[in-house]
Amino acid sequence: MEDNTSFFASRAARTFALFVLFILGLGIRLYDLTDLPLEFHSTRQMLSALKTRGMYYETRTDVSAEERAFAIQQWKYRASVEPEFFERIVAWTYQFTGEQVWIARIYSSAFWMVGGGFLYLLARRLTSDDGAVAATALYLFLPYAVLASRSFQPDPLMTMLIVVFLWAVWEWVISADATNVKSPWLFAILAGVSGGLAIYIKFPAAFFVAAGGLGAVLSRGSVKEALRNPQVYVMALLGVLPGAAYLVYGIYVAGYLGQQFSGRFIPSLYLSPSYYLGWMNMLNLVTGGVVLTLALLGLFFFDDKKRRFLLGLWTGYAIFGLYFNYHISTHDYYSLPLIPIAALSLAPLAGFFLEKLAQLSNTKFLRFSAFCLLLFGLFASVWNTRNTLNAVDYRSEAAMWAEISQKVDGYNLAGLTQDYGSRLAYWGWKNITSWPTYGDLLYRDGLRGSQRERDFEELFTGTIAKKHLFIVTDFNDLDLQPFLKTRLENYPLFAEGDGYIIYQLRQ
Repeated sequence: MEDNTSFFASRAARTFALFVLFILGLGIRLYDLTDLPLEFHSTRQMLSALKTRGMYYETRTDVSAEERAFAIQQWKYRASVEPEFFERIVAWTYQFTGEQVWIARIYSSAFWMVGGGFLYLLARRLTSDDGAVAATALYLFLPYAVLASRSFQPDPLMTMLIVVFLWAVWEWVISADATNVKSPWLFAILAGVSGGLAIYIKFPAAFFVAAGGLGAVLSRGSVKEALRNPQVYVMALLGVLPGAAYLVYGIYVAGYLGQQFSGRFIPSLYLSPSYYLGWMNMLNLVTGGVVLTLALLGLFFFDDKKRRFLLGLWTGYAIFGLYFNYHISTHDYYSLPLIPIAALSLAPLAGFFLEKLAQLSNTKFLRFSAFCLLLFGLFASVWNTRNTLNAVDYRSEAAMWAEISQKVDGYNLAGLTQDYGSRLAYWGWKNITSWPTYGDLLYRDGLRGSQRERDFEELFTGTIAKKHLFIVTDFNDLDLQPFLKTRLENYPLFAEGDGYIIYQLRQ
């Protein structure tokens, strides 16, 4: 049966629209599948790649003892903030596919697509069929969402679990009037499990889970009423236990988390304009100013009950950004969970637009024309993202790092390279003592862009102690460090190639 007030008036039209969205969404994420994982926050992706290889090599008996020991050593000594859950999944898959780092790209893309399905279901509850389709399209095809959701890091999985939690907790809200008394308990358990898993995968999810849960509870009634509801306690307990158990183990038992949470909250940043400007820059990169504004305006289109739920999510993001104030203003992927929040907030506004478009396109020809224009805009967005992915081919880097490895075999190494030596470790199977980047120097020493020569000499002397060679591949960062650049020019050239220079520190 057709609804003449809806642009996607029939179930067949909605099904076709969703089919196109999900096929294109998965296709663009799998485009250029086998390229190296360097197009998006390569340092974080290489961390997961090295850990996964170590897990995989631990189970192999068909490799040399040296390779096996090196791979395991790289896995063990690198920092662990989140549980190595995603890496374990990929390492297990290597048992069947061999070591193919692009396997992680398939998993991340699948996580994001599953999240899109639950986002559609939630948006239908909050708005209309048209608004749900529009929200899903935004979630799937924001250019930043495409790049981030195919990366080898836990954030796509965390975001998927947050969306599943939001769907489940809202189903719990609306099931209060259902005749089946088991239904609220079912959704309470689903919400608790999915929220707890999201927090376990990555601790920052706690802000969005807590905010979404509180917004749902307040939309259902008062806090006093909620405190008398045993389902609330079940959700809270299931949500807290996995993450709390990991924190207790990592801090008090294994001890590897003790230093990992320092430096994420810097009170002095509240007085720095760069913090607020940096946060705004990250928002512009993740959603764009237009989408962000429309999403905030979309809050006015909700009724009071649903608006409380959405406002809770926005408040959770704001508190999250105030707590992780350094990372929210410097690491764009910290704002990744904002994408489903913005999509849900924009849904009623988009639904209103499509409803008006349905009224204006009141003949089959006009409706078909409007649909073709919307489809053209979708294809244009996908093609633009495809061009971004196609702009750089990183496959040749593997050969470069292998070439460097052959030339420096047997030497002790220091260097200024991308990703703190992770690329040399992965494709060159060599350890290197990394020279800090310019950004690291600012963050660690508060040098505000001017490094004292005495501080430089102390750092340089300590770094090159017992080192034979100094490798430079990050020339942009080298230009920002004049003391280092001048000092290295005093040493003889050991080797040079396309993309690298190696200086000889001592015989």
